[in-house]
Formats: sequence, C-alpha cells, structure tokens
Amino acid sequence: MRVLLDECLPADLAGELKGHTARTVTQAGWSGIENGELLRLASGHYDVFLTIDQRLDREQSIPAALAVITVKAPSNRIESLRPLIPALHKALATVKAGQSVRVGD
Repeated sequence: MRVLLDECLPADLAGELKGHTARTVTQAGWSGIENGELLRLASGHYDVFLTIDQRLDREQSIPAALAVITVKAPSNRIESLRPLIPALHKALATVKAGQSVRVGD
C-alpha cells in the first residue's frame, strides 16, 4: 500500500512499515496544508493516511478513495509507536478505501 504519514508522526515510522511505500507529508511537499485539503490531495496519490490526530476522522470527511488509520499511543515518539507496528501492519492489510480505523490503546 501507498501510505502517507501525517506531519505529527516521526519520519522513522516509514522505515518500520516494511512491504509498504510510506512517505511523510513533508516528503510529499505538503507541509502546513490543512487536514481537509491534505486528505483530498492524498486521495489521488496514496491508499492510506496515517495519523495520531484523534479528532481527524470526526472533523473531516474521509475521501472514498482513501483509508485513514489513527494511531493512539502515549506520544508520537518512535519508541512509543514501535510496539504498535504489528497492529499497524494488520490494519494496513485489512483497511478499505473510505474507512477510518484506530490502532492502539
């Protein structure tokens, strides 16, 4: 899957998503873009938007061509996210376009 990591997630997380093509919002050249516009842009280029923003799926409409995975962890540091990698891989294997799922606590 093609995964876009929200700005609030560490770039190191991309390397943990083996078997997927993962880039950060910054690498995509979309830093500073508001969530609604970011989701619209991502839906044309990525399969999944990965975020730690717990409000995103309630405040934004999820485009039909994009899935959103929201991670719940004690912090956005890679050390806090690593224990969730197996659950992230499972979510990436099962999530469908237009869906929003949560991983973690």
